[in-house]
Amino acid sequence: MNSSPSGAVPHPEKPRPETPQPETPQPEQPEAPQGETPASARTGEPAASEPIDAVAALLAAAGVRARPLREVLAQLTEGAHTLDDLVRTPAVPRRIVEELLTAAGSDIDVENGTYRLVPAVLHRYRARFALDALTGTPDGPEVLDRVREFVASGPAPAAALDHVTATPETTLRRAEWLRDHYDLRGARILCLGDHDLTSLAVGLIEPSAQVTVVDLDERVLAHIDGLTAEHGLRIHTLHADLRFGLPPAAKGAADVVFTDPPYTPEGVGLFAASATECLADANSRVLIAYGFSDRSPALGHKVQQELLQLGMVFEAILPNFHRYYGAQAIGSASDLYVCLPTTRTRKLAGGKSASIYTHGPQSVEAATATPTEAFLRKLGDLTRTPVEKLRRPGWDRPVPAPRDCPVFDLRADPGPWLLRMLLACNADRVAFVVGNRHPDITSEHAQTSLASLIAAKYTLRFHRSSPDPNCAVVFATPPAREPGIAGHLLHRAHGKVGNIWREALIAEADRAGSTLTKKEANQRVAALIQDTTDLGARLVDLPRHRLAALLHTADV
Repeated sequence: MNSSPSGAVPHPEKPRPETPQPETPQPEQPEAPQGETPASARTGEPAASEPIDAVAALLAAAGVRARPLREVLAQLTEGAHTLDDLVRTPAVPRRIVEELLTAAGSDIDVENGTYRLVPAVLHRYRARFALDALTGTPDGPEVLDRVREFVASGPAPAAALDHVTATPETTLRRAEWLRDHYDLRGARILCLGDHDLTSLAVGLIEPSAQVTVVDLDERVLAHIDGLTAEHGLRIHTLHADLRFGLPPAAKGAADVVFTDPPYTPEGVGLFAASATECLADANSRVLIAYGFSDRSPALGHKVQQELLQLGMVFEAILPNFHRYYGAQAIGSASDLYVCLPTTRTRKLAGGKSASIYTHGPQSVEAATATPTEAFLRKLGDLTRTPVEKLRRPGWDRPVPAPRDCPVFDLRADPGPWLLRMLLACNADRVAFVVGNRHPDITSEHAQTSLASLIAAKYTLRFHRSSPDPNCAVVFATPPAREPGIAGHLLHRAHGKVGNIWREALIAEADRAGSTLTKKEANQRVAALIQDTTDLGARLVDLPRHRLAALLHTADV
């Protein structure tokens, strides 16, 4: 994972010892799967030209699981060890230790059945593989104090999303456990849901880690973004409701996925299945927080069956690892499941349930009433078109434009669905049935905020307490004004932001009678956007506050 130090020179050839020495193990090297990019190309490690380069390539291939190999190297810098010691102490399989010794080649001094690194290369190995950091000092109290501040200033738990806040000590313990068991240097960590702010704790203790947060709650995403900017952390946030799919930017891009999902079998199954879609390779791991009462073992068995049916192997279950403010039915605690996916896992991922929570309109027990004929008839009067049925929500792909006015059922919307559906739909006329207390319609300020955000694509009309007292209808039609750059972005919300913005600038320049090259347009976009990571994301996946800022910037 780390490149060679500048100016490093090959060590002198090691003299042959006078006493016979056993051969360094020469195990068979496994072939890379057909079509797979070599690890050196993925990580930027140079092709092996000397032993330390070969060791670096081996660690790069191990990915986030390289930490035990670094521990073996640390042993080799401390003195002579038998092969049994090198296997047992860091708990690394013998064949992997043999591969490491083989890669180190002439950098290893072998004598009387023991192995050590030759003195001439010790400093190079310590520096290149950060071996001294393996025995670093514990995090000081100031780190915990900062995590406490993060948690205290965060949004209140949302009961409808099964939020129960973990203690700051738990949040920091999660990050420390990740650091102590995986190689987090430059690692890609993904948090699926992060009301507990585990991402921020990881960013504090390992600043080089690339952390991504995918969450449904806009408040959580805004809070994390604000603290990320304030403290200079490497955390990128994306919006998603996992029942409707993952942002493409999150798929196949994580070395470790951590999630504390809703504690229903449906919730754990959905989040675990989504986590498998995010894994980068066979070295990746899924960590899940889950707890159940010892009076309800059948529930725990059902949840564990969900994971086993996904093809997961339980590498470890750490009891009572997490502590919470609340969740007293399970002792305010849950276990940490460390899951190893198998080749069977990806094939089984999918099959998402809409009801995954224990509370609110999206709970497993809740059911949305089927609309009556009178309800549909009143909807038809509002939209001035016959409505035979309500369409199901979903914005993973663009919603095609039908001839009639589609009406979508968003009565179970926890808040974010309405905006996402407005981004996804391409119909000239479209309507949405929401709850009468939906946060985007309950006040004039809320309505104006949503209408302003989407104004370059749609003009909105709000009908409260209709077709019945519990519902409202939001009716969207095209605006009279020209779309502008923001309009281009909103009409192609499923394209990568950088590409769509560039094409919009070129089109606007052409309409104005001037010429703008792709290179010039790309440079202009990069200079305007606040977070360049957003250039590779879809507009529909951006958190609401960054979406609003981007559209405002685009039209300035």
